Amino acid sequence: MRLLFLFILLCCICLLGYAQYLQHMEKLLPCPLCVAQRLAYWLLGLTALLAFLHTPQGVGRRIYGFLMVAFALTGAVIAARHAWLIRYPEAFECGISAEEAFLNSLPIAEWWPGMFEANGDCANVDWEFLSLTIPDWSLVAFAILALSALYACFAKK
Repeated sequence: MRLLFLFILLCCICLLGYAQYLQHMEKLLPCPLCVAQRLAYWLLGLTALLAFLHTPQGVGRRIYGFLMVAFALTGAVIAARHAWLIRYPEAFECGISAEEAFLNSLPIAEWWPGMFEANGDCANVDWEFLSLTIPDWSLVAFAILALSALYACFAKK
């Protein structure tokens, strides 16, 4: 089970690293929904790190698993909302919004603005791969991570 927790942790690290690459090298600014997804990846990865270090059994493994499922599903909902917004931009204005103001006022945004400061537009599509946008791929990643965490919850030893 430790390897599964390590897999989840490494996936989160790689995804956050790629987000940093896109932001700093490709000059894609993260929007509030992107930053919220980054927070979900951080929480998921930190929980996986704690589970990896703790090596829980039984109930402890299920607790870590359910926390990871909750963070992954939260991220998936945010990613789905973001993907929907890209397809229907007239339905929602994301520019300088209450979400952006809230996220940028968090201490973590002041501590690490390169990762958690939201200053992009949610409806922009500046990157695609196989005709899927960043939130589409993020939704796929969150789904895979949620299924992996569910496996950790219910798998026999």
